[in-house]
Amino acid sequence: MKIDIVQLENIRSHTKSTVPFTRGFNCIVGGVGCGKSSVLYAIDFALFGDTIGRKSFDYLMREDADFCRVTLQFSQNGRIYKLIRGLKRKGKSLNQDSEQLKLYEDEKLVASMKNEAVAEQIKTITGLDRDLYREIVWFRQEHLKELLDAKPRDRQIRIDEFFGLAEYEAAWSSIAQYQRDFETEKRVYEKDPDVCSLEKLSAEYNRASEDFTNLVMALETSTQRLTNAKSALDETDLRLKRSEEKKLAIEELKRKEARLNANYTNMTQTSNSLTERIEGKKTILDNLLQRQTSLGNQIKQYLSIFEQAGIPKDQSLDQLRVYILGFDDKLSQLRAEQETASQNLLQDQKRAETLSKSSKDSQCPVCSQPLMGAYKTDLLKNITQTNLDREKTINHLRIEVATLQKTKTTVSQAYGDLQTNLTRNTDLVARIVEEQDNLKNLLAEQEVHQHLEAAQYTELQTCQAQIAQFDISELQAAKDQKDQTLKQYYAAELDLRTKANRKSDLNLHLQEIKDRLEIAQQKLDRSEKISRIIELLSAIRDAYRSIQPKLRREFVKVLHSFVQQVIDSLVGGETPMLNVVIDETYTPYVKSEAGVNREVNNLSGGERTLLAFAYRMGLGQLILQSHTGQGLSMLVLDEPTENLGSEDGSIERLADAIGKFRAIEQIIAVTHSEAFAVTADHVISIAKEANTSKLSIER
Repeated sequence: MKIDIVQLENIRSHTKSTVPFTRGFNCIVGGVGCGKSSVLYAIDFALFGDTIGRKSFDYLMREDADFCRVTLQFSQNGRIYKLIRGLKRKGKSLNQDSEQLKLYEDEKLVASMKNEAVAEQIKTITGLDRDLYREIVWFRQEHLKELLDAKPRDRQIRIDEFFGLAEYEAAWSSIAQYQRDFETEKRVYEKDPDVCSLEKLSAEYNRASEDFTNLVMALETSTQRLTNAKSALDETDLRLKRSEEKKLAIEELKRKEARLNANYTNMTQTSNSLTERIEGKKTILDNLLQRQTSLGNQIKQYLSIFEQAGIPKDQSLDQLRVYILGFDDKLSQLRAEQETASQNLLQDQKRAETLSKSSKDSQCPVCSQPLMGAYKTDLLKNITQTNLDREKTINHLRIEVATLQKTKTTVSQAYGDLQTNLTRNTDLVARIVEEQDNLKNLLAEQEVHQHLEAAQYTELQTCQAQIAQFDISELQAAKDQKDQTLKQYYAAELDLRTKANRKSDLNLHLQEIKDRLEIAQQKLDRSEKISRIIELLSAIRDAYRSIQPKLRREFVKVLHSFVQQVIDSLVGGETPMLNVVIDETYTPYVKSEAGVNREVNNLSGGERTLLAFAYRMGLGQLILQSHTGQGLSMLVLDEPTENLGSEDGSIERLADAIGKFRAIEQIIAVTHSEAFAVTADHVISIAKEANTSKLSIER
C-alpha cells in the first residue's frame, strides 16, 4: 500500500489542505501544534473511521466547523483507490456522515454508506485492519517504547495474540475444562441407577411385553364384538330412521291433505263465480247485439232519406256533407234567379206604366227614341206578356226554393242523426268485441280451472289413500328393537374402552421401560465413549502444551534476525554495533562486549529509541508476513527522534538509515527536527498562521 494524496477539510487546524506523498522517505516538518500529526490522524480516520483512545471525534474536527472531510488516495497492486470519509455536527453531537462515505477503485464505486462494507474492502485490498495498522504500521508518538517498557509476561501475551499463539493457550485451557466436564459426566453415568440395574429392567420389559401381547389378542375379540354390535345398531337405527321418516312423510301428507281440501273448496267457489260471470257476460252481449240491430235499422232509414233526396247510395259522411253543401249553392242560385226576375218584372211594370201614361208621340223609356202608335202598342203588349211569364217563373222559383229548402232541412237533420248513430254504432261494435273477448277469456279460464279442479280432486284422493296405508305399530317396534341393540352396543363399547385404556397404560409402561433401557444403553455407550474422549483430550493437551513453546522459539529466532538487521542498518559502521538478544517472553536485551545482557532500562535514551524502532520494525515485518504473507510495505512515524540529539549525530544517522531502508516501499514521518528531514526524498513543511495550517513543498 502506498499513499498518494491526503486532502483535509476542517481537520483540526487544517481548513483545506492537500498533502501529496511519493514513494520512499516522506517527511512532514513543522513546529509544535502546527498540524503535523493531524495528517496522521486524518489518514487513520479515513481508513478505519474509529476514534483513537477517545469516545468522541472532537479531537479531529475544527472547533468552528459544522463538518469535516478526509479524502485519501492510495495505490495497491497497480490499482488506484480513493476513500472519502467525513463527520457532521448536529447540536452537541458529532457523528460520521454516512452519505460522504465512499470507496472508489479506478473511479468505480465499490463500497459506500456502511462502515462494515468499507472496512471489509480495505482489509481485502491492503491486508490491514485497525489493530494491525495502529500496532505495526503507525508508530504513534510516545507509543514507540510501549512494548519495551511492558512487563515480560504482558509483552508475551500481547505478542502471542499477534502471532496467534494465544489461541493455543486458550485451546489448552478450554480443553482442560472439557476434560473435567467429561470426567464429571462419566462419574454420574457410573452411579446412574438405570445403568446399574440394566438386567433387571430387561426382565421387567419382557414380562410387560408378554402381558401386552395377551391384551392385544383380547382387545381384538372385544373389537369384533363391538363391530357386530355396531352393525346391529346401524341396522335397527336404519329401520327406525325409515319408520320415523315414513311417519314424518304421513304427517306431511296430512298437512298436504288439509291444503288440498282448502284448495279444492276454493276452486269450487271460484268455478261457481266464473259460471255466474259468464252468464252475466252473455246477457250483456245479447243486449248490446239488440241495440246494434236497432241502430242499424235507424241508419238504413237515414240512408233512404238521402236516396229520396237524390243522393246516391254508399256515400261516406264527407261525401254526404259535400252533397248537403251543394243544396246551399243551388238555393243561392235559385234565389238569385228569383231576385233577378223580380227586379226585371218591376222594371218592366214601370215601363208599361210609363208607356200607358205617355202621349201619342211619347219617347221610348229604354232608348229615348220617339215611339209611333202601333209600335208603342206592340211594345206595351210585349212588356205585359213578358211580365206575365216572369210572374210564372218567379212563382215556380219560389216553390222550387221552398221545396229545396225543405229537402235540405230534412237531409241535414238526417245527416246529423246518421253521424250520431254511426258514432254510437262504432262504439257499440267496439264494446261488443270487448265483451266477446271477455266472454271468450272467461270461458277459457273456466275450462282451465275445471281441469285444475279435477287434478286437485285426483291428488286429494291419492293423498288420502297414502295416509290410509300407514301402520303406527311398526314405528314402536323399531324403537323397542333399537333400545335393545343400543344397550348391547354400550356394553361392548365399555368393555373395549376398558381394555383399550389398559392397553394404553401398559403401552406407556412398556414404552417407559423401553426408553429407560435405551437411555441406560445410551448412557453406557456414552460412558465408554467419554473414556476414550478423556484419553484423547489428555493427548491433545499434551500436544498443545508442547507445540506453543516450539512455535514461540521459532518466532523469536526470526524476530531476532529481523531486529538485528534493522538495527545494523540504523547504527551503521560509525558507532559501536548493538548486538540484540531476545528471550522467549519477546524481551530484547543488548549484549555487551563482555557478554553481559544489558536490559533496556540500562540503555541510553538514544540506544533505547534505536532499539525500540528496530524492535517495532522487525516485529511489524514478522507479524504482517504471518498474517498476510507479505512484508511491511508502508511505515508511518510520529516524532521518531524522541530522546535523540543532533549533537551526537543520532538524529542524522536515524534519518539516513531510514532513507536507505529500501525494504519498505513508503515511509511517512512527522517531525519537528529539520536535521531529521535532510535525507528525506520528499519534504512537506507545515506552518501555522492565524490558527490555520499552511503547507509548502520543499522538495
